[in-house]
Amino acid sequence: MRGADHEQSGMFSYLSPEKRVRADHPLRGVRSQVDQVLARLSPLFDEMYSATGRPSIPPEKLLRALLLQMLYSIRSERLLMEEIDYSILFRWFVGMNLDDQVWDPTTFTKNRERLLDADVARAFLSGVVDEAKAKGWASDEHFTVDGTLLEAWASLKSFQPKDRKQGAPPDDPGNPTVNFHGEKRSNQTHESSTDPDARLARKGYGKEAKLSYVGNLLTENRNGLIMNTEVFQANGTAERDAALVMLEQIPGTGRVTVSADKGYDTRDFVAECRNLGVTPQVSQNDRRPGGSAIDRRTTRHAGYRVSQVKRKRIEECFGWLKTVALLRKVRHRGIFKVAWVFTFAAAAYNLVRMRNLRQLKVQSA
Repeated sequence: MRGADHEQSGMFSYLSPEKRVRADHPLRGVRSQVDQVLARLSPLFDEMYSATGRPSIPPEKLLRALLLQMLYSIRSERLLMEEIDYSILFRWFVGMNLDDQVWDPTTFTKNRERLLDADVARAFLSGVVDEAKAKGWASDEHFTVDGTLLEAWASLKSFQPKDRKQGAPPDDPGNPTVNFHGEKRSNQTHESSTDPDARLARKGYGKEAKLSYVGNLLTENRNGLIMNTEVFQANGTAERDAALVMLEQIPGTGRVTVSADKGYDTRDFVAECRNLGVTPQVSQNDRRPGGSAIDRRTTRHAGYRVSQVKRKRIEECFGWLKTVALLRKVRHRGIFKVAWVFTFAAAAYNLVRMRNLRQLKVQSA
């Protein structure tokens, strides 16, 4: 017998979101790890908020919602609120009941600004890294560094001369006609009117130049987990400068190794690594004037060859950040906000990677 197509819903529901999410759902493993990190950050949250006044959105729910945006490639916070509104899975992950009202996108964004000011993304990534170290998943001796261009949320039309005088009004204020062909433009003479922190850069010879930032990662070589991040303005030395900053922040006093591609094979970088107590296992670039800065005292060891294989794992991190977390072209302006989102996306990548490592451990047991 064919059932009737009734549109009217039931008056009451006796099922909670917890019962609607299957026991083996991938988000369950991520949620348990997130809750452990958020519990450790509770004292930081207490310092951020006043003891009096009207209650705001709980920071734990804010961060879980932002994680969903990264994990499910949701391109805007307005769409994120819409997804949470009708998705039981998303409501369960954030910690909302089915009857709870979803926040207004503007309210959500304003509450998120408080997390930006407190640099919660850096603390969250540190908490995730500490969890990985406690489980023995992260190496404390062997690392890899690399950087990539992140296209800024600014068009080339906004790249105007710094001493530009006010001229005739544009033909279209929202999308004016700009003819810059034949004009010599550089970061020394021009800047973006919409994102002054962005710099004109290109990935290589023959490639088009775009307004960009440089996102840098420090990963460990055991399982390819991200240990630290830095976002610099795009210039010729940004990747090597950021690498030295991250290497200097490695805890402990023991000697460590760092692998990198040929772009890091410069005498200044290699010398500075050795001054920091770091063994540079950089890929040799024999085409540089004067030859490679890496000699036989490094390449003769078997660990050098292992590092050359392991260093390629950092590309998997960049691939996930750009495709899944949608950071190929950032959706925030200013280096501070871009760095916050980049760091938080790195923590999201680690959570997914750690969940997979836990599953592999269970299957092999």
